[in-house]
Amino acid sequence: MRPDWRPIAAVLAELDARGEPTPPCAYIYDLDALRSHAAHLRAGLPPGVELYYAIKANSERPILAALADLVHGFEISSGGELDWVRADFPRLPLIMSGPGKLDEELDAALAAGAVLHLESLWELERLAGLARSRGRRARVFLRINLPLGEAANTTLVMGGRPTPFGLAVDELELALERLAAMPELQFEGFHFHLLSHQRDAHAHLALLRRYLAQVRAWQARYGLAVACINVGGGLGVNYVEPQQPFDWQAFSAGLSDWLATEGTRPVLRFELGRYLSAFCGFYATPVLDLKTRYGRHYAVVRGGTQHFRTPAAQGHSHPFRRFPGASALADQAGPELADAAVTVVGQLCTPKDVLASEVPIARLKVGDWLVFSHAGAYAWHISHHDFLRHPHPEQRYLPAGHSAGLPPSLEPQQ
Repeated sequence: MRPDWRPIAAVLAELDARGEPTPPCAYIYDLDALRSHAAHLRAGLPPGVELYYAIKANSERPILAALADLVHGFEISSGGELDWVRADFPRLPLIMSGPGKLDEELDAALAAGAVLHLESLWELERLAGLARSRGRRARVFLRINLPLGEAANTTLVMGGRPTPFGLAVDELELALERLAAMPELQFEGFHFHLLSHQRDAHAHLALLRRYLAQVRAWQARYGLAVACINVGGGLGVNYVEPQQPFDWQAFSAGLSDWLATEGTRPVLRFELGRYLSAFCGFYATPVLDLKTRYGRHYAVVRGGTQHFRTPAAQGHSHPFRRFPGASALADQAGPELADAAVTVVGQLCTPKDVLASEVPIARLKVGDWLVFSHAGAYAWHISHHDFLRHPHPEQRYLPAGHSAGLPPSLEPQQ
């Protein structure tokens, strides 16, 4: 099913019609598509598998509200995220990960009833002391930096090599000994989040099999009761070739078939971020100038990586669609391009402010809109918002019943 761009075009027309000399940049979110996508993902998971949302991907309140009743809980990584979530979702289950947690963050998470993923022996000791002083019992997981071997084939690997994340495997025995002597800490399971940007469904299934096999070996060796294995997120989004997404149908079917053969096992818990929310977001920015330098055509847009850092962070040329503009900016007799390859850059004083490179385009003029899809995760929320102090983009939401189309997980199979 092709995207229906009419709801996006309607928002652009509204921005043009406001009569400002230059229309503002905007993020446009499709909450209907987000909810459909999340519901489809959860429906594809077999019994004994949970789905959490990692809010670091996009923590806008309407995004969280759209997902709150479709996921088992939220994953957070700071005291700020804890306060943000609890303000609107006081009873939603939370898990807290991340290195370098402050004592006040551990204390607040403890008071909020969050499950804590411990990433060092010192963090374990500090949490035990806080729980003891508060007369509470903390629910904890141990995050383990497990060697990956041949599974380390994505563009972002956080396990099996020196990183600040988790405990080393050779620290596990000492961590378990300390836990056994700390009644304030209730051990529930292990957390593995070793890589991101995984676009191979079969490779990711193989990684999950390895997690479960390793946990069963530790259960046998140490006599552990393991209630849950947090398998992290890591499912990738194909920004360069959106028509070839991660094969969710093959992944969920393979997961169901595999787990049906495993008998009694711990709960598997996913904490998806990018793969949940990336598809629901669009970043729209008007073209300010067109120029040619040393044979390369540039479109200078009002926004840039201070709004939308995803292309620079991922090192790719991000897909976009042109919409004709109808603002005062578009009415000027500005420069135009026809049948050219254009590089889209922002207003920042750095040559790294590039959103797309050498993209063929039939026509482009000053005042036109460029709309970048797949902008709902790690986009606005990882950008250096105030570099050069340009205005922030508006945050817009399509009206209910006016979806721009289905995300890849819901596309009919060919």
